[in-house]
Amino acid sequence: MTAVDNITSLRQRREAIVRQHAEAENRHDVEATIALAVELVTWMVEGNPSDGGEAVRELLQGFMHGFPDFHIEPTRLRHLDDGVLVEGLMTGTHDGEWASMRPTGRRIEVPVVGIFKFDADRLLCEKVHLDMAKVLKQIGVLPAVS
Repeated sequence: MTAVDNITSLRQRREAIVRQHAEAENRHDVEATIALAVELVTWMVEGNPSDGGEAVRELLQGFMHGFPDFHIEPTRLRHLDDGVLVEGLMTGTHDGEWASMRPTGRRIEVPVVGIFKFDADRLLCEKVHLDMAKVLKQIGVLPAVS
């Protein structure tokens, strides 16, 4: 196997893990989502870390409760030396309480970027970046700026 074959194989394994992660989130299978991170279970949303399995579980369960039809659609993947950068679209309907906000019944459609950090083919953490103000505007709790 050549060096190029090794890099290609590593990228394929990482991409498969990222896609499994998205599939687990779309099934709302929090335990499967957490289990994919084999060492450090850390999710960061807008710079705010959720460290450890329990904190990540609470974050994911809260969001999935607030948006019971939550769905993430990866649209573009870029390979990095130590990870995978994923662009995607997050959708859902605010039909459950979320972050102490009563359901509004309004739909969200928000671009997201996920940075999946790896050690070889072991997922260490995911950092998620999204426009939270856009989420709040779309569910009607923050006024739109004209």
